[in-house]
Amino acid sequence: MKKPGKFCATYRVEDGKQFRLRDFDPADTGKLRSREQATAALEKGVAQLSELQDKLYAQDRWALLLILQAMDAAGKDSVIKHVMSGVNPQGCQVYSFKAPSTEELNHDYLWRTMRAVPERGRIGIFNRSYYEEVLVVRVHSELLKNERIPPSLITKKIWDHRFEDICAFEKYLTRNGIIVRKFLLNVSKKEQKQRFLARLDQPEKNWKFSIADIHEREYWDDYMGAYEDMIRKTAAPEAPWYVVPADHKWFTRLVVAEAVVDTLEGLDLAYPRVDADKRKELEAARKLLMGNKQG
Repeated sequence: MKKPGKFCATYRVEDGKQFRLRDFDPADTGKLRSREQATAALEKGVAQLSELQDKLYAQDRWALLLILQAMDAAGKDSVIKHVMSGVNPQGCQVYSFKAPSTEELNHDYLWRTMRAVPERGRIGIFNRSYYEEVLVVRVHSELLKNERIPPSLITKKIWDHRFEDICAFEKYLTRNGIIVRKFLLNVSKKEQKQRFLARLDQPEKNWKFSIADIHEREYWDDYMGAYEDMIRKTAAPEAPWYVVPADHKWFTRLVVAEAVVDTLEGLDLAYPRVDADKRKELEAARKLLMGNKQG
C-alpha cells in the first residue's frame, strides 16, 4: 500500500493548460482495492491532521482555506465530517454557500466569501464558494440579471474576467499567509443517480433529496465543460486543484486528508518558543502552586 501523501499527488493540477476532465476517472482508487485499507490509512491521516492543526492554531501565523466544489451528491458533507473528525472545533470554520441573499446580491460576488476567509491559525472550509460564479451562473446565465451588474459590463469576456479576478484574489490570500487548496469531487453521472435513488429509498436520507437536483442533471454536459474550463483557467502552483475521484467515498476522504496533511507539513509548523521572561513567569507560577497548601 502506498504511504500517506502519495495518492493526492496523482490528482493535483497546478497548470491547467492541458487539463482534460475526461483524463480523470471518477471511479479510480489508486492501488487500493478495499474500504478497509483506506480506512486504516485515513485514521492515520486524521491523527496527523489533528496534531498539525494544533500547531497551526498555537503558532497563529498561517491559515488554510479548503474549497470543495462538486455536483450534488458527490460527498462534500461526508468529506468534511470524516476528514475533519479529529480537528479541534476552535480551530476550524465551515461555511456552506447557498443561493445568494438579497444583501449579498447587492455586493460584488466575492464579498460574501471574503468575509468568511479563515483567521490566522485556523482552517476554513468552503462548501461551495465563489467558484459557483463561474459554474452555476455560467450554466444558467440568466442568474447574472439578479446580480445588478451594469449591462455594459456583461460581455463575452465576463467569464475570463472572473477567472482573472479569482486568480488574483487567491494569489493575494497566499501572499498574506492564507494557503488555498481546492478540491473538485469528481463523481460520475451514473454514481450520482445511485445516490439520488438512495435518498429516495432510505427514509433517513429523504431530507437530503431535492427535485431541483434532478433538474440539474439535464445540464450535466454543460457543467462538465464549465468545470474543465474553471480548472484550466484557475489551477496554479500556489492554489492547485485536486480532481478527486468521488465514486468511492472511502477513497475520496483519503485523498483529501492526504492533501491537507501534505499542505500543513509543508508549512514547518511548530509550537511557539518560550522566551527567558516567559520562562521566569512560568517558574514563578510553579512556586506559587507548590507553595499553595490548599490544593
